[in-house]
Amino acid sequence: MMRDINTQVLVIGSGPAGYSAAFRSSDLGLKTILVEKHHDLGGVCLNVGCIPSKLLLHLSRVIREVQEISKQGVFFSPPIINLNQIKEHKNTIIKNLSSGIRSMAKSRKVDVLHGFGSFVNANVVQVVNEKEVINIHFENVIIATGSKPIQLPNINIDKKYIWNSNQALSLNSLPKRLLIIGSGIIGLEMATFYSSIGCIVDVIDRCNQVLPILDRDIIQVFTNSVKKYFNILLETKIEDITIQDNKILVTVNNNNNNQKSILYDAVLVAVGRTPNIQELKLESIGVKIDEHGFISVNDQLCTNIPNIYAIGDIVGPPMLAHKGIHQGHIAAEVIAGYKHYFEPIAIPSVSYTDPEIAWVGMSESDAISKNINYEVASFPWLASGRAVVSNCSNGVTKLIINKDSKKILGGVIVGRNAGELLSEITLAMEMGCDIEDISLTIHPHPTLCESIGLSAQIFEGSITDLINLKSKLLN
Repeated sequence: MMRDINTQVLVIGSGPAGYSAAFRSSDLGLKTILVEKHHDLGGVCLNVGCIPSKLLLHLSRVIREVQEISKQGVFFSPPIINLNQIKEHKNTIIKNLSSGIRSMAKSRKVDVLHGFGSFVNANVVQVVNEKEVINIHFENVIIATGSKPIQLPNINIDKKYIWNSNQALSLNSLPKRLLIIGSGIIGLEMATFYSSIGCIVDVIDRCNQVLPILDRDIIQVFTNSVKKYFNILLETKIEDITIQDNKILVTVNNNNNNQKSILYDAVLVAVGRTPNIQELKLESIGVKIDEHGFISVNDQLCTNIPNIYAIGDIVGPPMLAHKGIHQGHIAAEVIAGYKHYFEPIAIPSVSYTDPEIAWVGMSESDAISKNINYEVASFPWLASGRAVVSNCSNGVTKLIINKDSKKILGGVIVGRNAGELLSEITLAMEMGCDIEDISLTIHPHPTLCESIGLSAQIFEGSITDLINLKSKLLN
């Protein structure tokens, strides 16, 4: 069966970027259709990404805190891991949140169609499902099809032995020993969870540090904290992977040419993600793709074809849900006639490990490479009363400040709840506030967030919680 329908706005993909674009379009009075190839709405983030991983990391954090509090005289029995119950709880949360998105679509009169969409021309997308073929004639389209895990050549994904992030979050088995290939955010987060529930975890990477986008002093704080939980093998490559006797024999070689073979129960490939655009047939209508495989867009999220927009992971890094959400709003508003632009000064990033790492703006290395006259102000959480009593004194708050303009160039926090704390720095950068504005803002005490104000006081030379290196007595 084939039918034709018309709409003002078509959105392809129902992840955070897609459903945000669709709902914003509807709120602005535009007739909107949302197409999703899977049965459940919410995209990767809700179904096999952000939400399930944060549930597992929440469990991990509780387990760690229970272990830590025993040193203070409060004891609990060792945890019993019921993988099936955790899986059921995860699936229930995903189902409820996905149903919530569907309800919001219904209340906004956004029509949801399921099936695989591909372009017929610059004004028609054909959606195919088991029951019918639908030709959707649109005035404007917003592509928000997200990304998928990169698959390494010569390593085939096997749901039992060789995993991608989807399998790691499915909780179908609990390996005694797990190898994670890749020390980016996904790899480190999965190492955090699986090590907390009793797995022996090795993380392997060709790079010389985890998260190379960050400064070495920050990564040193992080690695010193996690080395008691899992192993990190840097500057190491995989020579061979073979499956034998229900185990995986992995041969690795480091930069000193030391080769060894280790048996694992499972291997997780977490080397990044790639844009999910292959099924769209964009080449048939001439949408421009850059050299990295991302869709090229301008600052209004429009492609080289005036009525075709793209948002989220498919337009390039950072591949973050919150970036896609904001882009979805902008694209919808541009289509509705507003002269809006996607021009963020800063986009925050968070690794929800334990401790968390949250950063925004420039790193110290960036400032050096750009030849900026900068200064660093770092507050160690060892000097924070709240951090000490909360068993998270292994953290640090670091600000990078332009010495000439007194503006914040960037900031990074390592420690519990770092992701929750980062927004103050992000807002300060977006508002263009002076570092003095933060140092003069009264932060509640004792809190972890006051470490941001104290870092600003270090720069200003008004700190009293540490030795003041700018004190007149010392100069």
